[in-house]
Amino acid sequence: MMKNKFITFESDRLYLRPTTEEDAVLIHEIFTQEKAIRFIGDRNFKDPTDACEYIRSKTLKQLHERGYANYTLVLKATGQKVGVCGLYVRTGMRLVDLGYALLPSTESNGYARESSLRLMQAAKEDFDQIKLSAVTHPDNAASIKVLEALGFHHMGQKMITGYDGTSEYFEVDL
Repeated sequence: MMKNKFITFESDRLYLRPTTEEDAVLIHEIFTQEKAIRFIGDRNFKDPTDACEYIRSKTLKQLHERGYANYTLVLKATGQKVGVCGLYVRTGMRLVDLGYALLPSTESNGYARESSLRLMQAAKEDFDQIKLSAVTHPDNAASIKVLEALGFHHMGQKMITGYDGTSEYFEVDL
């Protein structure tokens, strides 16, 4: 596992380490899937180089400013990268936002829930957050189910900068 000056975390099955340029292929693969484009939005990644630039300009910028951002999920048993989970500062939102995205081949294994629980703990214990938000596409039933299982409460719909249409908006007390 990569070591750096930023905090890394682990859960029963996963290492959660800050996403870096070395994860550009993973980020490109996740965010160019039809489901991610529909539910999260089109990041216009033509190739891993575009994903690398996104990591530099968004992810690493927030990591250096806040100490937290996007985390790459790595299976402890095999070292396989399966997705991302993060704590995001989003334009127009007052709370830090929890989000996750997995490679389609690794969905339905509980990785989103497991990594989210670990980052919720970190948000409280390491980053002094008392509440988090989360947003998801109205048609993303699987994500809504995960958020409800994590204890998030549906607060209605909200327009989120950078997302098309309205999103389902959730909050949780830590």
